[in-house]
Amino acid sequence: MRPIRFAVFALAALVVLSLGFALIPAEKPAPAEPPFSERARAAAFSAALDLRAAGMQLASVGAADSTAVDPVVTLLTIQARALMPPSAASVTGAPTGPAGGPPQASPQAGASPASVAGPRNTAELVQALATSGTIRLRDAETADGGMARLLAGAGTAQLIAAGRLAAAAGVPAPQGTPGPDAEAPGTAAAASPCPSPSVQAMLSPAPSGTPASAPPASAPSVSAPSAKDSAAPGTAPGTRQALAAAVSAEQRAVYGYQVALPRLAPAEAGPASEFLGVHKDLAAAAAERLRAACGGPVPQQPGYVLDPGFLAAPAAGLGKLEAATLASHGDVVAVSQGQDRTWALAALRSAAGRALRWGADPGPVPGLLLDTGQLPALPAGTGLAPSPAAS
Repeated sequence: MRPIRFAVFALAALVVLSLGFALIPAEKPAPAEPPFSERARAAAFSAALDLRAAGMQLASVGAADSTAVDPVVTLLTIQARALMPPSAASVTGAPTGPAGGPPQASPQAGASPASVAGPRNTAELVQALATSGTIRLRDAETADGGMARLLAGAGTAQLIAAGRLAAAAGVPAPQGTPGPDAEAPGTAAAASPCPSPSVQAMLSPAPSGTPASAPPASAPSVSAPSAKDSAAPGTAPGTRQALAAAVSAEQRAVYGYQVALPRLAPAEAGPASEFLGVHKDLAAAAAERLRAACGGPVPQQPGYVLDPGFLAAPAAGLGKLEAATLASHGDVVAVSQGQDRTWALAALRSAAGRALRWGADPGPVPGLLLDTGQLPALPAGTGLAPSPAAS
């Protein structure tokens, strides 16, 4: 009987244990980490709100000149509306991240510059703006497509705002803020993997009705390239189209500067001559990258139709020309990767600085055309009550 009792007790213990294990709820898996682009957007949104609130606070207590800070607050308001994650619009007074929680900073960005210790004066606000702009540009190197362009434009505009605020307040401008002396990006590009013109001619099919001549006996045999091999590895057709548009925009800018130079005042002719050389270098760099991406050459047009009034006010016309190149470089940022995107980011900043030199407004997000009327409103209670100019 003892073995039977032992078996009964063992079976009962097994049943109790199995029921206990079955009733214990399984541990919920940790939520998946949002993609890098969403984390970068959330960090940029949080930084824009923090800087906006800091600017309004400094102006409200008289620690900063409101006439100098109000444009910065307006800029940050527009950027926050453009960067706002969809989940934040449904929360009143509490900006949220992509998953409905607190805003999350990207691994590269870390905490937003104003969330740890808010700026206490104009000089600290200038530095916080420049720091945020630098982080946004760095995140744009890795983010996906359109988010990269949005981050690049936001970062460039924040650097410009930092320089403008520093000049208005009489404090030193941080290094890296776009200005008229911004250097043009280099022309170095990766070696082209495309077949040479001679090889392409050898591989091209003969015209219909014409017998194809056999290659010399000493010529090496080359297999016909497939459709995948006919383009640079990893280069999308959109990248080639954007680079071709950038070449055209730079060629147009070269033409505009050549027309404007004889009509500018002596004080403006010097910078214009320098910028003309910059645009020639940019056109050559874009053409070189287009060749590396297996794109065809962009023919130089004999002339371009300039805006009415360009000859009467060439300096203002050059500002419009510079502003017009921003969209083309923003497109390259959105569709490219690696070295091409790094080059386009530098070109975007350089163009924004030159547009600023001629009195043109690069916009709240240079490189991206925004319809502010279509942007969502910020959550109620975000920051202090904005002034009418910042709403």
